[in-house]
Amino acid sequence: MTAELKTLVVVFLTIEAVLFLACGVAVMRKRSGQERAAILMLGYTLAAALIVLLDAAVQIGWLPALADRQAVAYFHWLAAFVLAGVLLFLVRSFVNAGDNRPWFVAVLFWLVPAAIVFSPLLGGREVLWSGAVVRFTLDDLRLLVVFGGWSTFMLGAAASAYQVYRTLRQPMYKNRLAFLVPVFLLLGINDMLHFLGMSALDDFLRLAGVMALTYVMTRVLLQDVRQVLRQSLSALAAAGLVVGAYFGGTVLQPWLRTIFPEAGADVLGIGTTLVAAAVGLALYNFLHGLIVRLVPIQSYNPSVTLRDYSLAISNIIDVERLATVAVGLIIEAMDIRRGFLFLVDKEAAPGGGAFYRLRPLRGAGEKPKHSGSLNSSSPIAIYFLQNRRPLLQYEIDFQSIFRQTPANERYFFKSLDVEVYAPIYAKNEWIGMLALGAKSSGQRYTEDDLNVLTTIAHQTAVALENARLVDNLMRLNREIHQAYQALDTANRNMEHLERTKANFVGIASHELRTPLTVLRGYTEMLLDDPGIKENPNYLKIIQGIHKGTIRLHEIMDSMFDIAQIDAHSIELHMQPVDLSMLIQTVCSGMAKTVQERQQTLIVELETIPVIKADPRTLHKVFYHLVTNAIKFTPNGGKIRVVGWALPPNQRDLPEGGVEIVVADTGVGVAPNVREIIFTKFYQPEEDLNKHSTGKSKFKGSGSGLGLAISRGIVEAHGGRIWVESPGYDEVSFPGSQFHVVLPLRRQGESDTIRISSAVKLKL
Repeated sequence: MTAELKTLVVVFLTIEAVLFLACGVAVMRKRSGQERAAILMLGYTLAAALIVLLDAAVQIGWLPALADRQAVAYFHWLAAFVLAGVLLFLVRSFVNAGDNRPWFVAVLFWLVPAAIVFSPLLGGREVLWSGAVVRFTLDDLRLLVVFGGWSTFMLGAAASAYQVYRTLRQPMYKNRLAFLVPVFLLLGINDMLHFLGMSALDDFLRLAGVMALTYVMTRVLLQDVRQVLRQSLSALAAAGLVVGAYFGGTVLQPWLRTIFPEAGADVLGIGTTLVAAAVGLALYNFLHGLIVRLVPIQSYNPSVTLRDYSLAISNIIDVERLATVAVGLIIEAMDIRRGFLFLVDKEAAPGGGAFYRLRPLRGAGEKPKHSGSLNSSSPIAIYFLQNRRPLLQYEIDFQSIFRQTPANERYFFKSLDVEVYAPIYAKNEWIGMLALGAKSSGQRYTEDDLNVLTTIAHQTAVALENARLVDNLMRLNREIHQAYQALDTANRNMEHLERTKANFVGIASHELRTPLTVLRGYTEMLLDDPGIKENPNYLKIIQGIHKGTIRLHEIMDSMFDIAQIDAHSIELHMQPVDLSMLIQTVCSGMAKTVQERQQTLIVELETIPVIKADPRTLHKVFYHLVTNAIKFTPNGGKIRVVGWALPPNQRDLPEGGVEIVVADTGVGVAPNVREIIFTKFYQPEEDLNKHSTGKSKFKGSGSGLGLAISRGIVEAHGGRIWVESPGYDEVSFPGSQFHVVLPLRRQGESDTIRISSAVKLKL
């Protein structure tokens, strides 16, 4: 070999070693999730690069010990043996084949005899056995041991990959493992050439195998192996036909010159070319058809599929029917085993943030048993929101960006047993998702399939949005109907409760009035007894009993009044009433209470006309209003009672009337309770400690009947009562103003009326 040729060989071998190392580095950079396999791959490529560099050193004479041809053969035999052992564990780790301990035993089983037969103690080329025809030498034994171990390791690696391949259900994963077939073929042929003594290729086939393995280990989404095989066979067929046509034309031209001696060379060349082209085209069509039948690939017409799909779902407004039609069409067009349609709802998470709830719909076939959920920060949710493209289950299992997916989300998607998820968006909102299973043919989803699914998802968006709106409307109607039913039930319960409460008040007021009257009479008799008056202790006790009896009698009178109002049985004895005198009388009776609270009570009544009303009941109205003002005004506050005449109007005062306002500087009334305070038993606070039997304690709650009685009496007179206040505030005390409007007289009424008839005419 010349020096120039040696230099060229060394350069090529050095480049080959660099390429081996580059493959190992590339796998290490993509080692996430397959760290052990990446380390073994790096070791394999380092060993392969070292072998190539040693070959280069032999070529330039740096290793005289390997100058002997047989020594070089030994070196390549052992290299193939060692690399096959590394490949065994590399493949098993890559495919997750399981326990490696039996294979460690197998490696040791072959490693020991290999070490023995290559031991320098045995010498070389001795004849171990000789027959009449065949001799068995030590070199033969060495080759037999090395080849046996190499075969065991290579077959073990291939069998491990095939065993995992058979148990897989995911076409994408099976497609990935199918790419190991050319890896085994290239590495096996490379080593076999070394065993046969044909090492002229200098491990270029091994480099090709390592590059193929690097492609498999560093890429998650690989091309369809069937498509690659079909294209490769078609390319080989085309190349073979071209070569055949060239050699055929070369052979035919001399024969054609003998048949057509007068024809020129150009004419014969053109004729030969045309004949070769015609024959080659016919042969290529035949071979291509044969390849298509040998390597079948499922196909469909995307444009027809999209057209039929769009027409079928355009007018569907029922979500369940949409799921059935949409999933059914996709299954039929793409020959898919199963599919689901999910509704996606964005909801607020309990601890803050948001999550997406995936609600399955019954489509073509079975329906998932459980709903799923995705946190808004989940890698899967982020992928859907950012890319809006289909996602493969294979990517969730093997892509490094999905390693941080929560276990519950990963389990949910795994339990669906599908291959691809296509998100559905409408108005920039994620509203649905198509989940489609594996193809019946076992083929993987191609890029064209994913593009078609993206278009289908876009077409589904409008129909799904309309169906969701209709579904939400129907659900809202059902909820409203249920709410009406619940409200009707609540109203009936409230009516029953009101009747029960009214009955209790009526019974209690009637049954307790008589014993209270007796108790009050006897206490008054005791107070007049001289013996009691002479004993201060007894007198104090009797006075306390009498005071409590009077208070209880007032409460029972209020309960009796409200019971009569509820039963519409109270009678109003109408007569001329001077409101100024009536209100002055009420306020004079409250003078002691006002003095105890250090309050100021001002009565400023203009000259107001006499009205026709029931003085007894009106006395109760203003008694309750002034008492209410005293209770909810702090010590030192002011209470002011003013009044004026009102001119006639056509609405509610045809003959005119009067308006009385009881204003205070108290805590005020909140806007949301301005009507509620006039209901029975209303209490401004629920704290039972606030309840008091006293009439003047600040914010002391009473029976809660005073304002209700006042409204009932005022409305029975044909008037109105309401409250005005800036709001409730126990610091700034905005105060409140209770307005009472009474007509001069009720039209068409007699001197004595029942409240039942008055209620019918209330405004």
